[in-house]
Amino acid sequence: MLEVRALDLKYGQSQILYGVDLVAAVGQITAVMGNNGVGKTSLLKAIAGRHAASAGTIEVNGTPTKLASAVHAARAGIAYVPQGREVFPMMTVLENLETGFACLPKSEHQIPAEILDLFPVLREMQTRRGGDLSGGQQQQLAIARALITRPKALLLDEPTEGIQPNIIQQISDALSQLRARGDMAVVLVEQNADFAYRLADKFCVMEGGRVKRGVAKADYSSEALLADLAL
Repeated sequence: MLEVRALDLKYGQSQILYGVDLVAAVGQITAVMGNNGVGKTSLLKAIAGRHAASAGTIEVNGTPTKLASAVHAARAGIAYVPQGREVFPMMTVLENLETGFACLPKSEHQIPAEILDLFPVLREMQTRRGGDLSGGQQQQLAIARALITRPKALLLDEPTEGIQPNIIQQISDALSQLRARGDMAVVLVEQNADFAYRLADKFCVMEGGRVKRGVAKADYSSEALLADLAL
């Protein structure tokens, strides 16, 4: 569903990504792993059009996307849940969700019931302001807002960061359900190795802005993952 080939990314004179390849299949969760500063967040931002890649290609279901356009990426089916959540604090939960309509035709401007079924707390708090929610509730809101766009590829950057354990389990359950639906690819950037290993079907381990290892879970033990992250 999502195919990234030979992606380079620069910030000014500094090169961050070097020829990165990533393939995320529909009905699977692909975990992008690595220590801080290796380019994981930059990779997601490049795929989502937040930062313009200087070389390479990004395709969604065989269709190329513009490397410098977040709008084009969203309309092509790429949804991005950023680190830090970025909910609108003065807008209600319902209004935050409705911002996901921006890249959809008017005929699709409704919130599917199954999204609120994934995160029932949002149904109960639709009139609450986003800034009044807990960190875990805001994370659920950010994921739900991304799902409003009916994505083909869902990108999540550190969804468990600073989140209480019971909410982490709810997010894990939601991602498992989304995978089981079999209609999207999920790319997960995560520092919590245990969480990532439980969920992921494939791993892309990065080091120094390059892909060090791409491997299926069946061929990759949790001990091997921890060893890679310790380097």
